[in-house]
Amino acid sequence: MQDSSFQPNFPAPGQPIDELALTEIKGAILAKLRLAIGKDAGMATKHDWYQAAALALRDRIVHRWLTAEKRSYDAGRKRVYYLSLEFLIGRLFTDALNNMGLLNIFEVALGDLGVSLPDLRKCEPDAALGNGGLGRLAACFMESMATLSIPAIGYGIRYDYGLFRQIINQGWQQEYPDEWLSFGNPWELQRPEVIYHVHFGGGVEHIDDKGRDRAIWHPAETVQAIAYDTPIVGWRGQHVNALRLWSARSPDPLKLDVFNSGDYVSASSEQARAEAICKFLYPNDESPAGRELRLRQEYFFVSASLQDLVKRHLSSDGQLRSLSAKVAVQLNDTHPSLAVTELMRILVDLHNFRWDEAWKITVATLSYTNHTLLPEALETWPVELFERLLPRHLEIIYRINVQHLALAEARCPGDIDFRASVSLIDEKSGRRVRMGQLAFVGSHRINGVSAMHSDLMRETVFHDLNHLYPGRITNKTNGITFRRWLMLANPKLTDLLRETCGEAVLDDPTQLSLIEARASDVEFQRKFRAVKHHNKTALARLIGERLGIQVDPSALFDVQIKRIHEYKRQLLNIIETVALYQAMKDDPNGNWVPRVKIFAGKAAASYRYAKLIIKLINDVAEIVNNDPAIGGRLKVAFLPDYNVSLAEVIIPAADLSEQISTAGMEASGTGNMKLALNGAITIGTLDGANIEIRDHVGAENIAIFGMEAGDVMIRRKQGLDAADVIRRSPKLLRAINSIATGEFSPGDPGRFESIAHALRHLDHYMVSADFDSYYEAQRSIDARWQVVPAWTRASILNVARMAWFSSDRTIREYAEEIWNVPVHPTTPLLPDLRDVAG
Repeated sequence: MQDSSFQPNFPAPGQPIDELALTEIKGAILAKLRLAIGKDAGMATKHDWYQAAALALRDRIVHRWLTAEKRSYDAGRKRVYYLSLEFLIGRLFTDALNNMGLLNIFEVALGDLGVSLPDLRKCEPDAALGNGGLGRLAACFMESMATLSIPAIGYGIRYDYGLFRQIINQGWQQEYPDEWLSFGNPWELQRPEVIYHVHFGGGVEHIDDKGRDRAIWHPAETVQAIAYDTPIVGWRGQHVNALRLWSARSPDPLKLDVFNSGDYVSASSEQARAEAICKFLYPNDESPAGRELRLRQEYFFVSASLQDLVKRHLSSDGQLRSLSAKVAVQLNDTHPSLAVTELMRILVDLHNFRWDEAWKITVATLSYTNHTLLPEALETWPVELFERLLPRHLEIIYRINVQHLALAEARCPGDIDFRASVSLIDEKSGRRVRMGQLAFVGSHRINGVSAMHSDLMRETVFHDLNHLYPGRITNKTNGITFRRWLMLANPKLTDLLRETCGEAVLDDPTQLSLIEARASDVEFQRKFRAVKHHNKTALARLIGERLGIQVDPSALFDVQIKRIHEYKRQLLNIIETVALYQAMKDDPNGNWVPRVKIFAGKAAASYRYAKLIIKLINDVAEIVNNDPAIGGRLKVAFLPDYNVSLAEVIIPAADLSEQISTAGMEASGTGNMKLALNGAITIGTLDGANIEIRDHVGAENIAIFGMEAGDVMIRRKQGLDAADVIRRSPKLLRAINSIATGEFSPGDPGRFESIAHALRHLDHYMVSADFDSYYEAQRSIDARWQVVPAWTRASILNVARMAWFSSDRTIREYAEEIWNVPVHPTTPLLPDLRDVAG
C-alpha cells in the first residue's frame, strides 16, 4: 500500500478538476512551447505540442526525482543496480502522466489549448530498445522498484536505432532502421560531465608490487561512455528512479591532420568504430565482425556501469569493503556476465584488494537472472576473440576457474567429466568462454523466472553447478506492472473495476478478487462483455486500417503475440489454422465459431526459418481471407512491427491467449500474464508461468494441451521423426501436404518444402507431435465460446485471480530474498503535488 500522506490527483470518474492547477498546467505547457520549442501556439505542430507537454511534465518529475535521490543518499540506503542489454520501455508520456496522477488534468489542459492528448501520444516514438519479454520485463521491474520506493538505477545502452522497424512486403519480413531519436527525446537528460573510459585490446604487464603480483592492462583502444538519464516514475509519483543509458564516442572524434590532408573518411574512422557499439541492438553475430561487436557492446555497458556505481558508492561511503552491504547488482540474463570479471578487475587492479577478499565482495554483490534454457542464449565466446579484445579479463577468468575447479575436484575427486561440465572454459567446442557458467559462479543468487524454469535449471543446464554450489538457485516468477497493462491499456475495464471494487484497487491488486463474487452476475457480465466488445471494435478498426482486412468484433479473437521463434510455435498455430480452414471448406454449413487469428512479432534478422514462418502465415492469410466458401468465418491477420503500443491495443481485445511453446522451453512468459489480466482465456502447454497461471485462475478457466516437459525429453531421445504421428492424424497429414505442394504458395509451389520436411522428419519442437492435442483443445474452446455466460464467467475469474502476477510482488521478493533492501520506507519521501513548483 502507498504512503497515505501523499494523495496526488487521481480523481474518481466525474470528480471536478482543480481550476488553479489546471491554469498552472496550461501556462507551463505554453511556456515550454515558446521558450524550449521556439513556437507560438498558432504555428505549432502536433509534435511541437507533444514536446512542450512532455517537457512540462518532466519538470514536475525532476523535482520528485532529485528529492527522492537526496533523501535516499542522506539515509544511507542500499541501492539496486539493474544491468540489462534491453529496456523495452515503450511510450513514456501517458505512463508518466498516469503514475504522477496528472493524466486527467493534462488531458483537460491540452483540450482547452486545442490539442488532443491521444493525438499527442502518437507523436512519441515507441523505441524498440528490446526484442521482447526480456526488455519489457526490465521496464516493468524499473517501474515497480520506483513504486516500492527502492533506490535503483537501470543501466543499459542508448542505441541510436532500436531493434528494427518491421515491414511486411508481399508476406516477407523486411527490416528498416528504427529511428526513434530522429526528433529528439524530451525524457532524457544528457550528462556530458559523466564520462567513463572503456578499454579494449592491447596486452597485460605483470610486475612485482612488494611481493604481490600486480597486473597492468595496456589497452590498444579506448572508448568513452557518455551517460543519458531518463526518469522512471513510480505509482502515485512517490518515488522516481533513473534509467541510465550509455552512448559511445571516441576520445579523438576527428583526426584533424588526417582530415586536412584530404582523407576525410579516415579522419573520423575511430569515431565510427566507437559509435558502432551503440548503433544497433543485437547486430547479426553470424560473422566474426558481428560477434566482436556484440562482445564489445556487452563489455562497454558493463564497464561503464560498474565504474559509475563504484564511484557513487565511494562518494557516499568512502571505501569499497562495504560494497555488498550498500549495493546490489542484478544481471538480467547472461549479457552482463562480464560484470563478474570487471568488478574483480576494479577491486584487484585498481583498488589493490587481495584476490580472496575481492572475490567475496564480488559474489556477495552480484546476482544473476537466467531467462532461458536454450543453449544459444547461454552465450559462449571463442577464447581467441576474448584474448584479443579483453586480455586482462581472460586472465581473471582463468584464475577464477582454477579455484572453481579445485572446489569441483574436492567435491567429486577424480571425476573428469564433472570438472569439464562445470568449467568456465568449454574445451570441446574449440575452447570457448561460457558466460552463463561465469555468471553462476560469480553470483550469490541465481534465479529462474517461473517455478518450472527454476526446477529445470537445477535438473538440466545448471545441474552440476547446483551440486557444486547448493542453495544458490532460487525462483522469482516474473510479473507485470498493472499500471500500464491494465490501467493504461484497458481504461474501460479499469473504470468497471473501480466501480465494483472501489478506488483501493488502483493501489492494491488483491482487491481484484472482489469481482469474483460477481462472476456469475448477469448485469456485471453484461458490463464486462461491453468493455471487451469496445476493445475488440478498436482492434478491428486498427486491423482494417493497417491491413485492409475487415474483421467482425463479435468473432472470437485468437491472439498470439510474441517473438517469432520455433519453440514458441507460431507454426503449430498456423498449421491448425490450415486444418480448420480445410474442415470449414469440407462442411461449409457446419456450426463453425467465427474466429480471427491475430499474429504479431518479429523474427531476428538472421533467423531465416522464422522469417519463412512469417511468410507462411501471410500466405495462408491471403488464401483464407479471400475464400468466399467459408463466408468470412475465419480470418488471419499478421500485424507488422509489433511493439509496446501495439500490444496495448491487442491485449485488451483478446479473447484467447496462445501460450503454446514446446513444454520445457519457455522460461516464464509475461504476455501470458498481460492477456489473462485483461480477461483472455489461455490455451497453452504446461510450460513456464502457464503452470502458475493455471494454479491461480483454476484449471477449469484455462485450456491445457500437449506433452509435458518430461514427455518432450523422452520423445527427443527416441528420435525426431514424426512419421508415426502424421500417419495417425489425417488432419495433420492433409495440412502438411497442402503446404508442401503449394496450395498456399501457387506461384512458388516449393516455397515451404523445408517446413514440411521439418514437420515430418525433424520435429524438434514437437509441432507434429502436439498437433492433435492442440486441435482438439481448440475445438473445445469453440464449444465453450458458444456458452456465453460460462465463457464470460471464466474470463472474469481470470481477471479476479491475477493479482499475484504483479511485478510489485516479484520485486518485493527480489528485495527481501536476494537484494536485502527494504521496501516502502515508513517516512514520506516526497511532498504533496501542490507543493512542487512548476
